Amino acid sequence: MDSYSKQSFGALNVGMQGRVGIVVVDFQLAFTSKKFPLGGAPMTDKAVKATARLLKVARRHDIPIASCFTAYHSVRDMPHWKIAAVREQFLIDHPGSRLDPRIYDPDYDVVVMKSAPSIFFQTRVVPFLVKQGVETVVVTGCNTSGCIRASVIDSFSWGFRTIVPEDCVGDVEEGPHKDNLRDMSRRYADVTDSASVIAYIKGQAAGKA
Repeated sequence: MDSYSKQSFGALNVGMQGRVGIVVVDFQLAFTSKKFPLGGAPMTDKAVKATARLLKVARRHDIPIASCFTAYHSVRDMPHWKIAAVREQFLIDHPGSRLDPRIYDPDYDVVVMKSAPSIFFQTRVVPFLVKQGVETVVVTGCNTSGCIRASVIDSFSWGFRTIVPEDCVGDVEEGPHKDNLRDMSRRYADVTDSASVIAYIKGQAAGKA
């Protein structure tokens, strides 16, 4: 038993309860396409594919979905990013700001442009989820060590039960991915997989029927 476990970190499960909502963080072409300097990481590509399968089921069962992309009008309104590619390319009219079509349904999804790591920071995502009666938020997207972690902490802070399907989030390297999932699971969220979320969604639908 490690020191964290001895001090009761991760001793309790959050669990999925009530209506589920899904947030999709930064699956924009800048991160998902090899055409761009931050894009095409194998782990992220796998996460896009797993998320697309999850979202297909979610839409069929009327699950609220909010997607976001990160973009700015110019360098002047950006935070002090230390990533050169973000400062150079994360602009509203840049092709990298477009959502990956594999995960985006323009006729269904609510889309927000964000300016900080968390999908919840100064966006309308929380009011949207509250209006939809969401109790459990499923966080998908990239990168696990950055915007996913920030979104998980905000979801937790807003009082949502927070779930992270490991196969639906990705990062540049496996080390930071694993380390941050482990840390989030000790404190804020349950780390599970997309199959468990799909099973819950289908179970909820069957119960209503």
